[in-house]
Amino acid sequence: MADEKPGSRLDELNLGDVNYVKEALQWQYNWIGVAGALAFAVVSGSGLPLVLAAGLELIYVAVVPQSSRFRRLVRSWKYAEEKKKHEMKLHALFQELPEPMQSRYANLMHTIGQIKANYDKLSASSQIFVSQMDAKLQSLLHGYVRLLHASHQQQQYIQSCNPTGILREAKQLEDALPKEPEKVQEINRKRIEILKKRLEKFHKIRENWQVVQAQTAATEDVLELIRDQSMTMRDPQELTYRIDTLVQDVEQTESTVREMESLFDMTVADLSSDSIPPLPPVSEPQRPRNRVRN
Repeated sequence: MADEKPGSRLDELNLGDVNYVKEALQWQYNWIGVAGALAFAVVSGSGLPLVLAAGLELIYVAVVPQSSRFRRLVRSWKYAEEKKKHEMKLHALFQELPEPMQSRYANLMHTIGQIKANYDKLSASSQIFVSQMDAKLQSLLHGYVRLLHASHQQQQYIQSCNPTGILREAKQLEDALPKEPEKVQEINRKRIEILKKRLEKFHKIRENWQVVQAQTAATEDVLELIRDQSMTMRDPQELTYRIDTLVQDVEQTESTVREMESLFDMTVADLSSDSIPPLPPVSEPQRPRNRVRN
């Protein structure tokens, strides 16, 4: 994967809030200094080194966390750590994909590799655009694998759901309502409401799945077009707008996917005890009293 400059995607990797004082205290060189002072105090048999170390530690905590150089260093650590976690998460998503989807991802990676190879042949003055393009292509790869995973999940749900059966069950319950006791009607009305929400959920997820399918296919088509055009391209700015538009489309589709993911779980209100009225209490039959004979 291409190297990204620390700070270029801090918001995405949640690096906006870092406790620099805590990081300074946990820095290995600080611990080495504290341990050295403690060892010197033990060897000398005097508490003076500890007093001096405490004073230096206060100065250290007051000065070092405010240093811009130290802050950049900490942010680079955090960026590398969060980026590694991000890469591991994407790898886990990739491993959950079926083989045909993994092959699609491999083909897209090959296409992007060809685009990069064509860009590397450009003049030195164009390399700044090549660097920007590389980061955007890497972002597209990440978004693409997330969309593939979402498509796989949604497809599994669609295949496991039986909307015809749900509709038939709701119709049967509605037809039987007039013949049922009042308490049973109240319960079955709630059942009908839940079944209708399940149908609504199914149709929304199926529609979103179609959007994701179209977006992944469009990503493949556009990148293949860019690959073809990059073979004869002399100015990388020609394709910057096309790639920017594709990145925005993928991000917008991902946003829609995140909204749809909430539909995979029934809302608490749908399944809470308040949704279905409680059954009437069952009264115990009175036992006959035994007569006491004199």
